[in-house]
Amino acid sequence: MLTARSGHAALKSRLDALGIKVEGEKLDALYKEFLKMADQKKEINDDDLMVLAGAERTNDHHIHLDFLQITCGVGVRPVASIGLDISGEKFSSAAVGNGPVDAAINALRNIIKRPLTLKEFTIQNITKGTNDVGKVHMQVETDQKVYYGFSANTDIVTAAVEAYIDCLNKIQ
Repeated sequence: MLTARSGHAALKSRLDALGIKVEGEKLDALYKEFLKMADQKKEINDDDLMVLAGAERTNDHHIHLDFLQITCGVGVRPVASIGLDISGEKFSSAAVGNGPVDAAINALRNIIKRPLTLKEFTIQNITKGTNDVGKVHMQVETDQKVYYGFSANTDIVTAAVEAYIDCLNKIQ
C-alpha cells in the first residue's frame, strides 16, 4: 500500500515491481495523478497503480491479443482459438483444456513455446452484478524469476489471457 506520504522513489519502486517502467517527465506526471488519487482514497493499492499507469504500460508491449474465441458448455470439451500480434507478426493457435481458461492458456502456450510455470491465478470482481468487471492477477515463473500480470474485463477468460500476456510482456 502507498499513501500520499509515499514519495517518488516509493512509487517508482512499486511500479517497477509491477513491471511498469516509467521515467523522467512521465513519472512526474504519474506522481501528480497518484497524489490526487491518494488525497481522495488515502491508501493506493496495486490495482489503483495499474489503472493510473494505464496506457503507459501497454504502449511498450510487443505481444497483443488479436482475437480470442472460446467454445465450452455441458457435454462438450472446451476449445479456444487465439490470435496474437507479436512485434507486428501474426500468430494463431487452437487448443483444448479442462475449462475455457485452461484451453485459452494452452492455445497461447502453443504460440509462445516458452517454459512458464503458473504460480498464482486470482479472479476478483470489481463491481456487483451479472455485468460485473472481473480483475485477474497472475504470476508466472521462468528462469527462477516471477512476473506479475494484471487485466480487467467483463469476460474473465479474456481477462485471464490478457493477464498472462501482461506477464509475457514483462519477460526480457
